Amino acid sequence: MVTMLEVSDFSARSGAACCAPLVKEPLTQGEAEQLATTLKALADPARLRLLSIVAAAEGQEACVCDLIEPVGLSQPTVSHHLKVLTDAGFLTRSKRGTWAYYRLVPDALVGIADFLRG
Repeated sequence: MVTMLEVSDFSARSGAACCAPLVKEPLTQGEAEQLATTLKALADPARLRLLSIVAAAEGQEACVCDLIEPVGLSQPTVSHHLKVLTDAGFLTRSKRGTWAYYRLVPDALVGIADFLRG
């Protein structure tokens, strides 16, 4: 089963207004830097897989312990990728006992999708 991901207004995390579509008007320096950081977070196959696994999980939430085996990477590497996705605003993290749980931020991919649609 393929899960379609939608991305939220990536600039809402910084309090700035969302960028205008690329083909409509030039980006400001700040918008370009913010968009590049966000796209870099997605521009890794392991991160895309992790994001899709969390998005497809029940309640769009998964324990880090359940994310290691599907991507075939070590726990520290998976944790690094999850931190990048969290810092970029795609996931949230909560600690329960010794485990960290990651949840997809609602509408986390919409802003980028809209931006790229032009």
